[in-house]
Amino acid sequence: MTNRDDALHPAWFTSSYSNDQGGQCVEAARRGGQAAQTMWVRDSKNQDGAVCEFDRETWMTFIKATAGQAR
Repeated sequence: MTNRDDALHPAWFTSSYSNDQGGQCVEAARRGGQAAQTMWVRDSKNQDGAVCEFDRETWMTFIKATAGQAR
């Protein structure tokens, strides 16, 4: 179950690969608490722009693949 505050005021956090040098910046927010039922991802330079939503399984596959651990 998603907390209503998650949808209205998601707690966005910046990617650990983002910096203040004007490069590619990504923010993410967990929906459904720390166990994250879904993840939202957006461009930190366009916070009113599009948001991509990933279910837990898809998000974990993406993380593993980008870390070079996909099986």
